[in-house]
Amino acid sequence: MATQKLYAGVKLRETRTRLGLTQKAFAERLGVSLPYLNQMENNHRPVSAQVVLALASEFGLDVTELSAGDAERLVSDMREALADPIFSDGAPPLADLRLAASNAPALARSFLELHRAYRQTHERLASLDEALGREGAQTVVSPWEEVRDFFHYCDNYIDAVDRAAERYSCRDGNRLEPIPHAIDTLAKRGIDVQFSDISQLRERDGNRLLINAHAGRPTQAFQLLHQVALLTQNDLLEATLDLARFQSDTARAIAKIGLANYFAGAALLPYRPFLEAAQETRHDLERLCDIFTASTEQVAHRLSTLQRPGAKGIPFFFVRVDQAGTITKRHSATRLQFARFGGACPLWNVHQAFETPTKFLRQLAETPDGVRYLCLARDVSKSGGSFTAPVRRYAICLGCEVSHAKGLVYADDMELGNPKAYQPIGISCRICERKDCHQRSVPPLERRLHVDPDHRGLLPYDIA
Repeated sequence: MATQKLYAGVKLRETRTRLGLTQKAFAERLGVSLPYLNQMENNHRPVSAQVVLALASEFGLDVTELSAGDAERLVSDMREALADPIFSDGAPPLADLRLAASNAPALARSFLELHRAYRQTHERLASLDEALGREGAQTVVSPWEEVRDFFHYCDNYIDAVDRAAERYSCRDGNRLEPIPHAIDTLAKRGIDVQFSDISQLRERDGNRLLINAHAGRPTQAFQLLHQVALLTQNDLLEATLDLARFQSDTARAIAKIGLANYFAGAALLPYRPFLEAAQETRHDLERLCDIFTASTEQVAHRLSTLQRPGAKGIPFFFVRVDQAGTITKRHSATRLQFARFGGACPLWNVHQAFETPTKFLRQLAETPDGVRYLCLARDVSKSGGSFTAPVRRYAICLGCEVSHAKGLVYADDMELGNPKAYQPIGISCRICERKDCHQRSVPPLERRLHVDPDHRGLLPYDIA
């Protein structure tokens, strides 16, 4: 597996600016020459091990913050956007995309927003969307996508909200029972909680809060804590929304629900107690569900958010898909990035989870860039509470790079050192360069095709 060099010019400049240091003073404290620092800040040279150690010892910087997570996300998103057939001349070289993501991230995001606007217009025209004919119709960013990208580029970790949730749920270092604590908190605010036979999960009627009596305890606790967030943390949520600068009131309203959900999940599974339990149990999801009275999806999602500076957990990716293969939740603290449009790679074990209800499926997988992962998948079907209510069926996948696999109980007895044990997977067919994939749906953008009418292999064309 190739070792990836660390280019972190933007982060170096941000650190120096925050400290109020000139390039000369910063270079002296790092023990490097001024020209060398200038080259690193402009991503002409990678950050050396000496500089990484100096950043940690001189400035107490959490060196994991130097990882090119944002840049890799931007590169992945740009490659997928450039796979659009509108770019008939082919995509720029990968090296150029990495330079753009590292040196001009704002420009890269503007390009992605422009492409997203184009896609929306194209899709509306293709479906004869009548909205385009209405007076005042505009091509704007989908509020849902804008909020999704906000959490995506925040690493799905909102520090102020996370710490507020931990302070709320832990008193004198001890974790409080979430449901009684939430009911008591709401009662002090004049809200009477009632568990009732309602069709909704949660419904507030004046000073009454109705919670679905048929929902599981993890769901009831989450819904109560969501309401606690709205009532007790409103100033914090609004301040966070102010910083995000959403383009529409709709996006802001959706984001507020997302932030309240974030608080609820973080209060149900408070950071330090949950991180300690995860490490002690070697990330055994079933044991963590039992300890915290939480659902499998809640635990898996929370594991992917343990990115607090100075106290980070294992970097996980987390994804939820529906039966059509559409990604409905996605987050990655790893180098693996998900397709923004369409479904996930069909070779991924998350799709097989629907076939084996209640069972955890393990998979060793390798992406085209040579990075290897341990993937854990399971279905998370949700009953509607009655015979006539629909069952919502999803599957989730949690995974990490194999370098962290020893910290997971699920890695026991797996052949981590055997290259043949790894299933080749991709992100999206249009940006996957594998030539021999039997599940390929469309050709890769960056490869030439050879078509021979007298020859037929797995595909009706050969990839150069």
